[in-house]
Amino acid sequence: MNPQRLGLVGYGEVGKIFASGLKPRVTHVSAWDLKFADTTTQETERAHARERGIAGCGSMRELCEASDLVISAVTASSTLAVAQEAARFIRPGTVFLDLNSASPGTKQEAARAIDATGAHYVEAGVMTSVPPYGIKVPMLLGGARAGELTALLRGWEMDAKAVSDELGVASAIKMCRSVMIKGLEALVIESYATARAYGVEDHVLPTLQETFPGIDWTKQGAYFFSRVVQHGKRRAEEMREAANTVREAGFDPFMAAAIAEKQQWVADHAKDGVFKAMSKDARWQDYADALIAAGSPPR
Repeated sequence: MNPQRLGLVGYGEVGKIFASGLKPRVTHVSAWDLKFADTTTQETERAHARERGIAGCGSMRELCEASDLVISAVTASSTLAVAQEAARFIRPGTVFLDLNSASPGTKQEAARAIDATGAHYVEAGVMTSVPPYGIKVPMLLGGARAGELTALLRGWEMDAKAVSDELGVASAIKMCRSVMIKGLEALVIESYATARAYGVEDHVLPTLQETFPGIDWTKQGAYFFSRVVQHGKRRAEEMREAANTVREAGFDPFMAAAIAEKQQWVADHAKDGVFKAMSKDARWQDYADALIAAGSPPR
């Protein structure tokens, strides 16, 4: 396996990081995103790609025809639709690496669409936020070609590990972790904002620090608030897929569904401009005060 023509489906935060980071490792990088066709965003997004030597494609067909390794980096809710659209145009032998946060069942259905064309589907569980790591973000790969692709990516200095030939294992690991991580975010936001509303945060946080001394709860709180404010919509979609994962295992996803709702609640506030005055180094108290002042968002 030695693909030299890389195609990114999704030119958002993750797509841009992977496109730029992998460009020195291959001979050609192209990207396709709906924003390239939207008159309100196409000029800015295409210029961003062009300035970095990334070929902006006009369609999924164009991207698939130009690529022998396609990486899907879209929102969780678009995982299956993107794979099904790519399956209409992808060439036999092409590797399709799915980075998206989706349930094992969703990934298996996406794989059926891609594999039926003679291309090769590989799932990835991206195990933490991409920006701090770039292309070296830890990833777990699954599928029949996971071992081969892992060797290639490690040769590109990426942190990839094949965990199973069976599709769904890598995604199950990712989704179970997400219930905990996104759940902690939701719990911190609810606990801290409520404590702030009652004026008891100076009593609550020290008890957390005593119980879990390895965590700086003030610093972690600010980080959790900032990430959910910035990416709440994407996180809510991921948690709906996490809920599907729990459901596929035969359990009612009480917690995962509630986490999705909380993430969406913050995203709705952000969309309404509640946090527009927040600085890059805002404290968690600043975010909590903005929520308290805003009251309940529209349902």
